[in-house]
Amino acid sequence: MNVAIVGASGAVGQEFLRVLEERKFPIDKLSLFGSERSAGKKIVFDGKEYEIKKLQHNDDFKNVDIAFVSAGGSVSKEFAEDITRFGAIMIDNSSAFRMDKDVPLVVPEVNPRDALVRPKRIIANPNCSTIIMVVALNAIERLSHIKRVHVATYQAASGAGAQAMVELVDQCRQSLNGEEMKAEKFAYPLAFNLIPHIDVFTDNGYTKEELKMFDETRKIMHSDVLTSATCVRVPALRCHSESIWVETEKPISVLQARDAFSNAEGLVLMDDPSKKEYPMPLFLQGKDDVYVGRIRKDLADENGLTFWVVSDQIRKGAALNAVQIAQWLLENDKSSFKVHKKRR
Repeated sequence: MNVAIVGASGAVGQEFLRVLEERKFPIDKLSLFGSERSAGKKIVFDGKEYEIKKLQHNDDFKNVDIAFVSAGGSVSKEFAEDITRFGAIMIDNSSAFRMDKDVPLVVPEVNPRDALVRPKRIIANPNCSTIIMVVALNAIERLSHIKRVHVATYQAASGAGAQAMVELVDQCRQSLNGEEMKAEKFAYPLAFNLIPHIDVFTDNGYTKEELKMFDETRKIMHSDVLTSATCVRVPALRCHSESIWVETEKPISVLQARDAFSNAEGLVLMDDPSKKEYPMPLFLQGKDDVYVGRIRKDLADENGLTFWVVSDQIRKGAALNAVQIAQWLLENDKSSFKVHKKRR
């Protein structure tokens, strides 16, 4: 398998490499690409050193089977044709193609078979908060159709990139030293603060991040579910947390929900309030699964449930989900890669 990573020096690009190595993804040839600033940097993968090449409009992807792309929406749009025109499958982590009707939007625990139909040879990775949420929603949907979702997300600094994490640490130091906190990545200092603003505001008062959760959830789940989200940036370094309320067509008991979560793929039940056991971002960095706890009946709605989920958004919310898509294709649609096997 010939694999390419676009955006190899970024936080998600680095996580791609870790996940591929951990999962022993079958790689015959690895090619790394980045911006002009990243070109020439050396990266070690599986004991071997690789040099990042500058991403250009040429035939560098001629013998690539699968390309993991995480370099921003504008880069994805500009280079999609170069990446896919020789037959490579592009798994894109940006928002560029998520709502394109000819591009499947895939979470392997929920809708893996959507990946089989990809006329543009592009598969979109959903928004990180959406991925985390729908893995949990899918378990409930199997018990009774979900009509409405209200969700408040608590999103870590790393959701805005590696530099945002550096800025948060610097701000903590500056504040504790009595210095003025400097903010560049966000509108305000994030240290010791909460910022109810992720992405740009739209005319209806919601941010684009919040609207992504509405639109993407419906596409992934093939559902008419209505989702109302408030997305908040919090001073955690890594892992997104979400407080979720769902309204189902039929009442679901807490015991039914716990059983569904316990048996669902990609979910780990962590719910024992008597022992103060519940998911927290500090302790779940680097974990693959979505952790769920604080499961309760909604006191305001007899058909309602509420629960709390936490997951590492750089892994399950980005790199891991993309690699899981590729692994599913290898297991279920090997013919997708025959074009390059013939050339080698």
